[in-house]
Amino acid sequence: MITRVTNQTMLHGAQRSLQANLARLADLQEKASSQKAIARPSDDPAAAAEALRVRAEMSATTQYGRNISNGEGWLTQLENAMTTSKRALDRVNDLTLQGSNSSLPPAAREALALEVESLRSELTTQANATYAGRFLFAGNADTAAALAPDLTFATGGTVGRRVGPHETVRVDADGAAVFGSGSASAFALLDGIAADLRAGKDVSVHLAPLQQRIQDLTAHHSEIGTRHARLLEAKDAVADASLALEGERAAVEDVDLASIILDLRLQETAYQGALAVSARVLQPSLMDFLR
Repeated sequence: MITRVTNQTMLHGAQRSLQANLARLADLQEKASSQKAIARPSDDPAAAAEALRVRAEMSATTQYGRNISNGEGWLTQLENAMTTSKRALDRVNDLTLQGSNSSLPPAAREALALEVESLRSELTTQANATYAGRFLFAGNADTAAALAPDLTFATGGTVGRRVGPHETVRVDADGAAVFGSGSASAFALLDGIAADLRAGKDVSVHLAPLQQRIQDLTAHHSEIGTRHARLLEAKDAVADASLALEGERAAVEDVDLASIILDLRLQETAYQGALAVSARVLQPSLMDFLR
């Protein structure tokens, strides 16, 4: 059986072919102008899902970077506070050694006591140091001061910063562990040294407790340095991860511009050829016969 091919059938076939060529041409033009391989999820559902995954990981990595930056600020302030505090305690140790000399006149002992009180005030300032409005030595406690009048520290949950999918670094310090608490604190110790200097008592009895406080502060200072080093390692890891994820994103979302331009030129040629063939194959219209 021979199927009759009418002029209308040929016209519809040519129209479908031209529309298909034109659609491919429009798609290539859109990719060339946007330089994106995926304009909508329906273009490539699998690639779209992969792009969403990569972008979610990129967003998380960016947040880790912000957390690390904030954590570095906390730990830098902590290191500064501890460095200043240790310098103050070392100076008090020197003054206590001088005050151990029983031949010192009252005026000299008073001068030593005044300097110890000044260093005690500096130590209090460091104990109440803050970063971004939060106390460095009071965790998440919401109080007017980290160090209370009874020489105890406000307690609260520790402050940590998430630096990776499964890792959090603590960025605050336990004030009671660093400076001591109550009558066993460095503040009470300095008050006792100043009072004994004025009273003419032997202050050498305070040297051993003072050395212990210095050792405790030094140990916690070293711990802060270890945490800071871990943050720097995490910072490098986040930078490497960001670079790798950007490469994955580009591989999924971006187009090879040179290849797209070549395909676009080929498709333009194909479309022009289809137009030319359609113009020659379709029968002339009535107006062509009347010319």
